[in-house]
Amino acid sequence: MRKPLVVRLRRRLGVRMRSALAAGVVVAVASLLAGGVLLLTAHGVLVDNVNTAAGDRATQLSTAMAAGDASAVTAALRPASPGRTVAQVLDSAGQVIGASTAIADHPPISALRPAAGKRLQETKHLNLGEEAPFLIIATGVHTPTGVQTALVAESTDTVNDADEAIAAAVVVGLPVLTIIVAVATFLFVGRTLRPVEAMTRQAATITARNLHTRLPVPVADDEIAALADTMNTMLDRIETASAAQRRFVADASHELRSPLATIHANADLLVSAGLPDTEAAPAGRIHTESRRMAKLVDDLLLLARVDDQALRVRHEDVDLDDLVYVQRDRVSLEHPQLLVDGRVEPVRISGDPEQLHRVLRNLVDNAVRHARKTVTISLTARDSGGIGIGIGEIVIGNDGPPIPAADRERIFDRFVRLDDSRSRHGGGAGLGLAIARDIVTAHHGTLTADALTHGAAMRITLPLMSNTYNM
Repeated sequence: MRKPLVVRLRRRLGVRMRSALAAGVVVAVASLLAGGVLLLTAHGVLVDNVNTAAGDRATQLSTAMAAGDASAVTAALRPASPGRTVAQVLDSAGQVIGASTAIADHPPISALRPAAGKRLQETKHLNLGEEAPFLIIATGVHTPTGVQTALVAESTDTVNDADEAIAAAVVVGLPVLTIIVAVATFLFVGRTLRPVEAMTRQAATITARNLHTRLPVPVADDEIAALADTMNTMLDRIETASAAQRRFVADASHELRSPLATIHANADLLVSAGLPDTEAAPAGRIHTESRRMAKLVDDLLLLARVDDQALRVRHEDVDLDDLVYVQRDRVSLEHPQLLVDGRVEPVRISGDPEQLHRVLRNLVDNAVRHARKTVTISLTARDSGGIGIGIGEIVIGNDGPPIPAADRERIFDRFVRLDDSRSRHGGGAGLGLAIARDIVTAHHGTLTADALTHGAAMRITLPLMSNTYNM
């Protein structure tokens, strides 16, 4: 079942990117809201200013008309901003009897005719070169010659200009501000997470063999430092428990060696004593099981040493072909019903012959257990990747059941036995392959499980001595 897109995106985007995107979205939304509030507020304030300016001019003009002061009326008709503020005086018949210079020949700018002492207003476009509409205030004035109308028109272009300026600032500034905040958040979160990245890299190197390693603790006394301290405390507890377990296995294995040696020696005596068949069979089983238990104890003791400290390897010249021939001869002698196949080339490496002999013996015994008719034991030398580094390759296989792809790595874990090898007479304790890989790794080589056309195989690669591959 495919996971939802949101879940897949969260896993693909890191904390830094998610934080940057979240900060950018928050800033964008907040900026839009703030821009909208600013636009509405500024629009309201400017509209009030236009109303106030138009109202003040209408009051000035109507007062001069009511007083019959012609000079005051002329001054009121001559505004400080020609073209943006204009005024007209209409007689009782609606004819223009006075006007600002900008609309001297203009017909009445409004059809509003309020009664004396009343005031009406409207907004309309005037053909005066202004794109913005005008706020027109009409005031009925009782004059000595009758009721006249004072018309004052104030342009609203300042309101439109301010609205356009604020909208442009939001449109242009919003992406810039969003990008700046997102980038700054990405950088700051990255700096904040550097200690976490260092802890992650260090934690990835910690295995059962270097539990003494600890995570770096940041200098700052913050939540990340507290997390590092907590993880290090947990590692202390794990290291203590692991050390106690290794000591127990090593001590128990060491203590078991002496009584097992005694049991095995006495079983040898019983087997060679010529006992009747009814007594010889149990003695033989005791002899076989004691030998098997002794091998298990030796394996446990070796693994305990490997866990406690790195496996020590003696470096001396080793002819791998000699070790391979020993195992081929042993299989031919002990299992004459099996066909031993494979080509053997002379190969020399630097390593520990005893440990390498143990690896080959474990793998060969494993191959024999699962073979039907054929066991493959081959040794070749080849170049690694065409870069002039020689490696020796040992393939130990059989024509038995193949190893499932899902189990080709799991079989090298300790005490792991596949389903077809769980029987006591046919399967081991599940330690041979684990020990073999530890030894090969200590020799800077690799041990992998491969599938053959018919059967399965273990493939060992070991670096050659420099003068071997070029000879």
